[in-house]
Amino acid sequence: MSALIIGIFGMLCILTAFVLDEFVRRFNRDTVSYNALNFIGAGLLAYYGFTLRGWPFVGLNIVWCVVAGVKICGILSKIRKKRERK
Repeated sequence: MSALIIGIFGMLCILTAFVLDEFVRRFNRDTVSYNALNFIGAGLLAYYGFTLRGWPFVGLNIVWCVVAGVKICGILSKIRKKRERK
């Protein structure tokens, strides 16, 4: 039961990021908050898939999580570089 709750929370994170990206101009693929929701959601869904032994689902969400993590690092690096220039 707890795995199901974790999976639902992961799904809600990803869906929230998607909906906000569609309707809120300042919330988009180039923001840390968007990618953080995807990172957390994909990580939780990967765990949920692991508990079900749904390996394709696990693989998909691990890749999704890694991509969101790399994107977060890139965004933070750009922010850091801008601050150093000032």
